[in-house]
Amino acid sequence: MNIAKMIDHSLLRPELTTDDIRRGCEIAASRRVASVCVRPSDVGLARAALSGTGVLVGTVAGFPHGDTRTTIKAAETRELVDAGADEVDVVLHIGRLRSGDTAYVYDDIAAVVAAAQGRVVKVILENAYLTDEQKVTGCRIAEQAGAHFVKTSTGFAPGGATLTDIQLMRAAVSPHIQVKAAGGVRSLDTLLTLQEAGATRFGATATETILDDFAARERGDHPTTAAAPSAGDY
Repeated sequence: MNIAKMIDHSLLRPELTTDDIRRGCEIAASRRVASVCVRPSDVGLARAALSGTGVLVGTVAGFPHGDTRTTIKAAETRELVDAGADEVDVVLHIGRLRSGDTAYVYDDIAAVVAAAQGRVVKVILENAYLTDEQKVTGCRIAEQAGAHFVKTSTGFAPGGATLTDIQLMRAAVSPHIQVKAAGGVRSLDTLLTLQEAGATRFGATATETILDDFAARERGDHPTTAAAPSAGDY
């Protein structure tokens, strides 16, 4: 199992300096993770830092609230692609989903998918604000609009990824749509539990801790059985 290639190393906190971004890219490259996920203004910096490493450059659009106009989300996505982004994590319009305006949510996501020009698009639902029915609806709309992933959270809401949400989202979409867990994925045990439930990508800031723990277990330094987390562990 290649745990590293399941991780998007997250560099989204507002206080991060350019040196922090460079250091984060160094970590991502040395650990050979799937991608970094950087703020939009850092895409060019990350592209240069990761050139030739095989680590993808991910970024965000409509972040973190999802309530920018569709034309702005699409324009932002086109600019990010031009700057070198390989993947775009976009926040759907949470308020419109909660209002039952499914046509708006569909058009919003579809515009971003078109603007991404074939790049991977991950749709963030921000589950902390949604009912289970709304989560399922959001996942199905994301799939219909052409997204490649559905994602639990931005990491900036009151709650993050939970086991029950991953199970719900996995069941809501077709097998070719992937599920990304983000928000509170701080340990290897949490990652493994959510992976077993159907998540294939993980947004994490604790990348080194997770991968060091995995390497130690591979060497036999620690037990390999992951305890199932309780609802409050995320």
